[in-house]
Amino acid sequence: MHADGFAFASFLERCLPTIEAGIRDRLPRTYTMDESDDLDTYLYGPLERFVFAGGKRIRPALCILGAEAVGASGSVALSPAYAVEIFQAAALIHDDIADKSELRRGEPCLHKAEGTGIAINVGDVAVVDVAASVMQDATLSPSLRLRLFDELYAMERLTLEGQALDLGWARDGRWDLSEDDYLTMARLKTAHYSCAIPLAMGALCGEGTDEQVEGLRSFGLSCGLAFQIQDDLLNLVGDAEAQGKDYRSDVTEGKRTLVMVRALSQLNREDSHELETILSSHTTDAKQLDRAVALAQKSGAIDYAREYAQSLIHTAKDELSSVSCTSTACETLFSMADFFVSRAS
Repeated sequence: MHADGFAFASFLERCLPTIEAGIRDRLPRTYTMDESDDLDTYLYGPLERFVFAGGKRIRPALCILGAEAVGASGSVALSPAYAVEIFQAAALIHDDIADKSELRRGEPCLHKAEGTGIAINVGDVAVVDVAASVMQDATLSPSLRLRLFDELYAMERLTLEGQALDLGWARDGRWDLSEDDYLTMARLKTAHYSCAIPLAMGALCGEGTDEQVEGLRSFGLSCGLAFQIQDDLLNLVGDAEAQGKDYRSDVTEGKRTLVMVRALSQLNREDSHELETILSSHTTDAKQLDRAVALAQKSGAIDYAREYAQSLIHTAKDELSSVSCTSTACETLFSMADFFVSRAS
Protein backbone atom coordinates (compact mmCIF):
# COMPACT_ATOMS: atom_id res chain seq x y z
CA MET A 1 0.00 0.00 0.00
CA HIS A 2 2.67 2.49 0.98
CA ALA A 3 5.71 1.03 -0.78
CA ASP A 4 5.57 3.80 -3.34
CA GLY A 5 4.60 6.57 -0.95
CA PHE A 6 1.04 6.77 -2.34
CA ALA A 7 -0.65 7.41 1.01
CA PHE A 8 1.75 10.24 1.85
CA ALA A 9 1.38 11.79 -1.61
CA SER A 10 -2.40 11.72 -1.12
CA PHE A 11 -1.97 13.31 2.31
CA LEU A 12 0.13 16.12 0.82
CA GLU A 13 -2.52 16.73 -1.82
CA ARG A 14 -5.23 16.89 0.84
CA CYS A 15 -3.28 19.31 3.02
CA LEU A 16 -2.00 21.62 0.31
CA PRO A 17 -4.99 24.00 0.02
CA THR A 18 -5.09 24.50 3.79
CA ILE A 19 -1.34 25.06 3.96
CA GLU A 20 -1.33 27.51 1.04
CA ALA A 21 -4.18 29.51 2.57
CA GLY A 22 -2.48 29.49 5.96
CA ILE A 23 0.78 30.76 4.49
CA ARG A 24 -0.96 33.53 2.57
CA ASP A 25 -2.87 34.63 5.67
CA ARG A 26 0.27 34.71 7.81
CA LEU A 27 2.81 36.30 5.47
CA PRO A 28 4.14 39.53 6.98
CA ARG A 29 2.73 42.83 5.80
CA THR A 30 3.89 46.40 6.28
CA TYR A 31 3.46 47.96 9.73
CA THR A 32 3.21 51.45 8.25
CA MET A 33 0.69 53.19 6.05
CA ASP A 34 3.22 55.47 4.37
CA GLU A 35 5.54 54.14 1.68
CA SER A 36 3.69 50.83 1.66
CA ASP A 37 4.07 50.52 -2.11
CA ASP A 38 7.85 50.73 -1.81
CA LEU A 39 7.89 48.22 1.03
CA ASP A 40 5.91 45.86 -1.14
CA THR A 41 8.37 46.41 -3.98
CA TYR A 42 11.54 45.93 -1.95
CA LEU A 43 10.52 43.55 0.85
CA TYR A 44 7.11 41.91 1.14
CA GLY A 45 6.47 41.41 -2.57
CA PRO A 46 9.76 39.57 -3.22
CA LEU A 47 9.15 37.40 -0.14
CA GLU A 48 5.66 36.44 -1.25
CA ARG A 49 6.82 35.68 -4.79
CA PHE A 50 9.66 33.52 -3.47
CA VAL A 51 7.44 31.59 -1.07
CA PHE A 52 4.87 30.85 -3.78
CA ALA A 53 7.39 30.09 -6.53
CA GLY A 54 7.30 26.38 -5.78
CA GLY A 55 7.92 23.76 -3.12
CA LYS A 56 6.04 20.66 -2.04
CA ARG A 57 5.15 22.06 1.44
CA ILE A 58 6.38 18.84 3.04
CA ARG A 59 7.56 20.52 6.26
CA PRO A 60 4.28 22.25 7.12
CA ALA A 61 2.42 19.08 6.15
CA LEU A 62 4.48 17.21 8.74
CA CYS A 63 3.31 19.62 11.45
CA ILE A 64 -0.26 18.73 10.50
CA LEU A 65 0.60 15.03 10.39
CA GLY A 66 2.22 15.21 13.83
CA ALA A 67 -1.00 16.60 15.28
CA GLU A 68 -3.12 13.98 13.54
CA ALA A 69 -0.78 11.23 14.73
CA VAL A 70 -1.74 11.97 18.36
CA GLY A 71 -5.43 12.15 17.57
CA ALA A 72 -5.95 15.89 17.07
CA SER A 73 -7.08 17.95 14.12
CA GLY A 74 -4.26 19.12 11.93
CA SER A 75 -5.68 22.65 12.05
CA VAL A 76 -4.25 23.14 15.55
CA ALA A 77 -0.73 23.10 14.09
CA LEU A 78 -1.08 25.75 11.37
CA SER A 79 1.05 28.39 13.13
CA PRO A 80 4.13 26.17 13.53
CA ALA A 81 3.43 24.83 10.02
CA TYR A 82 3.78 28.36 8.70
CA ALA A 83 6.81 29.01 10.92
CA VAL A 84 8.78 26.10 9.53
CA GLU A 85 7.90 26.99 5.93
CA ILE A 86 8.90 30.64 6.32
CA PHE A 87 12.15 29.48 7.91
CA GLN A 88 12.70 27.25 4.88
CA ALA A 89 12.28 30.31 2.65
CA ALA A 90 14.82 32.28 4.69
CA ALA A 91 17.29 29.39 4.67
CA LEU A 92 17.05 28.94 0.90
CA ILE A 93 17.46 32.66 0.19
CA HIS A 94 20.54 32.90 2.40
CA ASP A 95 21.94 29.54 1.22
CA ASP A 96 21.78 30.64 -2.40
CA ILE A 97 23.80 33.76 -1.56
CA ALA A 98 26.38 31.82 0.45
CA ASP A 99 26.72 29.15 -2.25
CA LYS A 100 26.80 31.72 -5.08
CA SER A 101 23.97 29.77 -6.71
CA GLU A 102 22.43 30.95 -9.95
CA LEU A 103 19.11 29.13 -10.02
CA ARG A 104 16.41 28.08 -7.58
CA ARG A 105 13.61 25.84 -8.88
CA GLY A 106 14.68 26.61 -12.42
CA GLU A 107 14.44 30.39 -11.97
CA PRO A 108 17.08 33.00 -11.08
CA CYS A 109 17.83 33.02 -7.36
CA LEU A 110 16.38 35.94 -5.41
CA HIS A 111 19.77 37.64 -5.09
CA LYS A 112 20.13 37.44 -8.87
CA ALA A 113 16.65 38.83 -9.50
CA GLU A 114 16.58 41.53 -6.80
CA GLY A 115 20.21 42.09 -5.81
CA THR A 116 22.15 40.68 -2.89
CA GLY A 117 21.26 43.40 -0.40
CA ILE A 118 17.53 43.12 -1.03
CA ALA A 119 17.70 39.32 -0.88
CA ILE A 120 19.53 39.33 2.47
CA ASN A 121 16.91 41.68 3.90
CA VAL A 122 14.05 39.57 2.57
CA GLY A 123 15.60 36.49 4.16
CA ASP A 124 16.03 38.40 7.42
CA VAL A 125 12.38 39.45 7.60
CA ALA A 126 11.41 35.81 7.05
CA VAL A 127 13.62 34.77 9.97
CA VAL A 128 12.02 37.44 12.19
CA ASP A 129 8.59 36.06 11.33
CA VAL A 130 9.40 32.50 12.41
CA ALA A 131 8.87 32.99 16.14
CA ALA A 132 6.33 35.79 15.73
CA SER A 133 3.90 33.53 13.91
CA VAL A 134 3.68 31.26 16.95
CA MET A 135 4.08 33.78 19.76
CA GLN A 136 1.30 36.00 18.37
CA ASP A 137 -1.20 33.16 17.92
CA ALA A 138 -3.82 33.74 20.61
CA THR A 139 -5.44 30.36 19.92
CA LEU A 140 -2.39 28.67 21.50
CA SER A 141 -2.00 28.59 25.26
CA PRO A 142 0.87 30.62 26.72
CA SER A 143 2.64 27.46 27.87
CA LEU A 144 2.33 25.85 24.44
CA ARG A 145 3.62 28.99 22.76
CA LEU A 146 6.74 28.83 24.94
CA ARG A 147 7.30 25.14 24.16
CA LEU A 148 6.94 25.82 20.45
CA PHE A 149 9.29 28.79 20.74
CA ASP A 150 11.90 26.47 22.27
CA GLU A 151 11.44 24.06 19.34
CA LEU A 152 11.79 26.86 16.80
CA TYR A 153 14.89 28.20 18.53
CA ALA A 154 16.46 24.74 18.49
CA MET A 155 15.47 24.31 14.83
CA GLU A 156 17.19 27.55 13.84
CA ARG A 157 20.31 26.98 15.93
CA LEU A 158 20.85 23.39 14.82
CA THR A 159 20.36 24.32 11.17
CA LEU A 160 22.90 27.13 11.48
CA GLU A 161 25.39 24.74 13.08
CA GLY A 162 25.03 22.41 10.12
CA GLN A 163 25.37 25.32 7.72
CA ALA A 164 28.53 26.44 9.53
CA LEU A 165 30.13 23.06 8.85
CA ASP A 166 29.00 23.02 5.22
CA LEU A 167 30.26 26.55 4.53
CA GLY A 168 33.45 26.13 6.53
CA TRP A 169 34.48 22.97 4.74
CA ALA A 170 33.87 24.68 1.40
CA ARG A 171 35.80 27.80 2.38
CA ASP A 172 38.81 25.86 3.57
CA GLY A 173 38.79 23.38 0.68
CA ARG A 174 38.25 20.49 3.09
CA TRP A 175 37.99 17.06 1.52
CA ASP A 176 39.52 15.16 4.45
CA LEU A 177 36.06 14.33 5.73
CA SER A 178 34.66 11.07 7.03
CA GLU A 179 31.18 9.70 6.47
CA ASP A 180 30.40 10.53 10.10
CA ASP A 181 31.40 14.14 9.42
CA TYR A 182 28.90 14.33 6.57
CA LEU A 183 26.14 12.60 8.56
CA THR A 184 26.61 15.00 11.47
CA MET A 185 26.40 18.00 9.14
CA ALA A 186 23.34 16.70 7.28
CA ARG A 187 21.55 15.76 10.49
CA LEU A 188 22.10 19.26 11.88
CA LYS A 189 21.42 21.18 8.68
CA THR A 190 18.48 19.20 7.32
CA ALA A 191 17.03 16.38 9.41
CA HIS A 192 15.91 18.44 12.40
CA TYR A 193 14.11 21.21 10.55
CA SER A 194 12.93 19.18 7.57
CA CYS A 195 11.27 16.39 9.49
CA ALA A 196 11.96 15.81 13.19
CA ILE A 197 10.96 19.19 14.62
CA PRO A 198 7.86 19.70 12.42
CA LEU A 199 6.51 16.32 13.58
CA ALA A 200 7.33 17.11 17.21
CA MET A 201 5.69 20.54 17.05
CA GLY A 202 2.56 19.06 15.52
CA ALA A 203 2.38 16.47 18.28
CA LEU A 204 2.81 19.23 20.88
CA CYS A 205 -0.05 21.19 19.35
CA GLY A 206 -2.16 18.03 19.43
CA GLU A 207 -1.41 17.59 23.16
CA GLY A 208 0.57 14.42 22.62
CA THR A 209 2.46 12.78 25.47
CA ASP A 210 6.18 13.24 25.90
CA GLU A 211 6.66 9.69 24.63
CA GLN A 212 4.68 10.45 21.48
CA VAL A 213 6.51 13.73 20.85
CA GLU A 214 9.96 12.20 21.28
CA GLY A 215 9.06 9.06 19.35
CA LEU A 216 7.93 11.10 16.38
CA ARG A 217 11.04 13.26 16.68
CA SER A 218 13.31 10.19 16.58
CA PHE A 219 11.41 8.79 13.59
CA GLY A 220 11.76 12.16 11.88
CA LEU A 221 15.50 12.38 12.43
CA SER A 222 16.11 9.10 10.59
CA CYS A 223 13.69 10.00 7.81
CA GLY A 224 15.08 13.52 7.48
CA LEU A 225 18.60 12.24 7.01
CA ALA A 226 17.38 9.77 4.38
CA PHE A 227 15.55 12.65 2.67
CA GLN A 228 18.81 14.61 2.36
CA ILE A 229 20.76 11.65 1.00
CA GLN A 230 18.03 11.08 -1.59
CA ASP A 231 18.25 14.78 -2.52
CA ASP A 232 21.98 14.36 -3.07
CA LEU A 233 21.40 11.29 -5.24
CA LEU A 234 18.72 12.96 -7.36
CA ASN A 235 21.05 15.84 -8.09
CA LEU A 236 23.61 13.41 -9.50
CA VAL A 237 21.62 10.59 -11.10
CA GLY A 238 17.99 11.74 -11.06
CA ASP A 239 15.80 12.96 -13.91
CA ALA A 240 17.81 15.63 -15.70
CA GLU A 241 14.76 17.05 -17.43
CA ALA A 242 12.78 17.36 -14.19
CA GLN A 243 15.66 19.13 -12.43
CA GLY A 244 16.48 21.38 -15.35
CA LYS A 245 19.49 23.64 -14.92
CA ASP A 246 19.86 22.59 -11.27
CA TYR A 247 20.92 19.10 -12.40
CA ARG A 248 24.37 18.18 -11.06
CA SER A 249 24.76 21.63 -9.52
CA ASP A 250 26.13 19.86 -6.42
CA VAL A 251 29.21 18.94 -8.47
CA THR A 252 29.62 22.50 -9.71
CA GLU A 253 29.28 23.84 -6.16
CA GLY A 254 31.61 21.18 -4.75
CA LYS A 255 29.03 19.93 -2.25
CA ARG A 256 30.28 17.58 0.45
CA THR A 257 27.71 14.80 0.06
CA LEU A 258 27.73 11.23 1.30
CA VAL A 259 28.30 10.07 -2.28
CA MET A 260 31.37 12.24 -2.81
CA VAL A 261 32.87 11.71 0.64
CA ARG A 262 32.49 7.95 0.20
CA ALA A 263 33.84 8.03 -3.36
CA LEU A 264 36.96 9.96 -2.37
CA SER A 265 37.71 7.40 0.33
CA GLN A 266 37.18 4.38 -1.94
CA LEU A 267 38.86 5.40 -5.21
CA ASN A 268 42.54 4.85 -5.88
CA ARG A 269 44.83 7.85 -5.46
CA GLU A 270 44.75 8.90 -9.11
CA ASP A 271 40.97 8.73 -9.46
CA SER A 272 40.42 10.35 -6.07
CA HIS A 273 42.67 13.24 -7.06
CA GLU A 274 40.79 13.64 -10.35
CA LEU A 275 37.43 13.71 -8.60
CA GLU A 276 38.63 16.21 -6.00
CA THR A 277 39.98 18.42 -8.79
CA ILE A 278 36.63 18.41 -10.58
CA LEU A 279 34.73 19.15 -7.36
CA SER A 280 37.06 22.04 -6.56
CA SER A 281 36.91 23.60 -10.03
CA HIS A 282 33.27 24.81 -9.98
CA THR A 283 32.96 23.53 -13.52
CA THR A 284 29.72 23.62 -15.48
CA ASP A 285 31.17 21.59 -18.37
CA ALA A 286 28.83 18.67 -19.04
CA LYS A 287 31.67 16.25 -19.76
CA GLN A 288 33.37 17.08 -16.48
CA LEU A 289 30.09 16.69 -14.58
CA ASP A 290 29.55 13.32 -16.26
CA ARG A 291 33.08 12.30 -15.34
CA ALA A 292 32.54 13.14 -11.68
CA VAL A 293 29.41 10.99 -11.61
CA ALA A 294 31.20 8.18 -13.45
CA LEU A 295 33.94 8.20 -10.83
CA ALA A 296 31.34 8.09 -8.07
CA GLN A 297 29.69 5.14 -9.81
CA LYS A 298 33.05 3.41 -10.18
CA SER A 299 33.71 3.72 -6.45
CA GLY A 300 30.35 2.15 -5.55
CA ALA A 301 29.40 5.28 -3.61
CA ILE A 302 26.08 5.84 -5.37
CA ASP A 303 24.81 2.35 -4.57
CA TYR A 304 26.22 2.72 -1.07
CA ALA A 305 24.29 5.97 -0.50
CA ARG A 306 21.06 4.41 -1.76
CA GLU A 307 21.49 1.46 0.59
CA TYR A 308 22.34 3.78 3.49
CA ALA A 309 19.18 5.82 2.92
CA GLN A 310 17.13 2.62 2.85
CA SER A 311 18.71 1.46 6.11
CA LEU A 312 17.71 4.74 7.73
CA ILE A 313 14.12 4.19 6.62
CA HIS A 314 14.13 0.69 8.11
CA THR A 315 15.42 2.18 11.37
CA ALA A 316 12.74 4.87 11.30
CA LYS A 317 9.97 2.32 10.80
CA ASP A 318 11.28 0.24 13.70
CA GLU A 319 11.26 3.36 15.88
CA LEU A 320 7.73 4.25 14.85
CA SER A 321 6.39 0.80 15.70
CA SER A 322 6.81 1.61 19.40
CA VAL A 323 5.02 4.97 19.18
CA SER A 324 1.33 5.18 20.02
CA CYS A 325 -0.37 7.01 17.15
CA THR A 326 -3.59 6.79 15.17
CA SER A 327 -3.72 4.00 12.61
CA THR A 328 -4.36 6.32 9.65
CA ALA A 329 -1.51 8.64 10.61
CA CYS A 330 0.79 5.68 11.24
CA GLU A 331 0.12 4.37 7.72
CA THR A 332 0.81 7.85 6.33
CA LEU A 333 4.06 8.09 8.29
CA PHE A 334 5.23 4.71 6.97
CA SER A 335 4.29 5.87 3.48
CA MET A 336 6.20 9.11 4.06
CA ALA A 337 9.33 7.13 4.90
CA ASP A 338 9.02 5.24 1.60
CA PHE A 339 8.22 8.45 -0.30
CA PHE A 340 11.41 10.11 0.97
CA VAL A 341 13.64 7.51 -0.71
CA SER A 342 11.51 6.69 -3.76
CA ARG A 343 10.61 10.20 -4.92
CA ALA A 344 11.99 11.30 -8.28
CA SER A 345 12.14 15.04 -7.54
